[in-house]
Amino acid sequence: MSQPLNFLKMEGTGNDFIVAHEFPTQLVPSAELAVRLCDRRRGIGADGLILLLPSKSADFQMRIFNSDGSEAEMCGNGVRCCAVYVKKMKLSGKWNLQFETGAGIITAGFLKNGNVRVNMGKPVLSAPLVPTMKVSGRVVMEDLHVERMLFKITAVSMGNPHAVIFDEHLTDELVQVWGRKIETHPFFPKKTNVEFVKVLSDKEIRLRVWERGCGETASCGTGACGSVVAGVINKMLGNSVTVHLSGGDLFVEWDGKETCPVYLTGPANVTFKGSVEI
Repeated sequence: MSQPLNFLKMEGTGNDFIVAHEFPTQLVPSAELAVRLCDRRRGIGADGLILLLPSKSADFQMRIFNSDGSEAEMCGNGVRCCAVYVKKMKLSGKWNLQFETGAGIITAGFLKNGNVRVNMGKPVLSAPLVPTMKVSGRVVMEDLHVERMLFKITAVSMGNPHAVIFDEHLTDELVQVWGRKIETHPFFPKKTNVEFVKVLSDKEIRLRVWERGCGETASCGTGACGSVVAGVINKMLGNSVTVHLSGGDLFVEWDGKETCPVYLTGPANVTFKGSVEI
């Protein structure tokens, strides 16, 4: 007899997830399961599937599968959704929660206005650790040739890789055609998220993201953080920046020191609850 998977459908500034913590005995977290459930026509529909599991080193372990089945190391919007999930499901009474992720232990805390502030950890700027094919140093405004186009990229890891590109014109072609090609460029051995950034002031940017394993998404928390880090090291941005995405606004703080963490603040909401047979 099949058993149901109970879930909450959640979103953080338009980046949407299927989140669950109680699993049918026969369920094995897998790429196939994520692809099936995230399908927007034949499944529940989402950018990703998040499974909350027991952890020996944190309050919960968080496993994140993209809609194409690939497993992500980290997701800023996903962490905020998990914090709200834990609160809604009454799994913990803590105001500050620790999540074990593929990028290490991530801490999320609730603010009085209902938003969630996440310690996203330290940015990684070392080129081989992002990772890129460059064997030393950083990748800061370096040339990347993609067919007939030349892009100036800054590479940052926020637990997952990001290629940040500053441009005045965030067109559909730029994001959806060239973002796809940059994602799979050989320079990035584990593929990459691609951020296209328009600087509005030293305190404000507009951002479109081609997300690794998902395509263009309404929001990306690690992408917002990576973009601000890139803006700070390129002396375009200050240390506190509002990031405008199609799904809403996020607030990112970083003091510019590679030894210090990046903080991400934003909302997370339940859109509906449901049950699906596996």
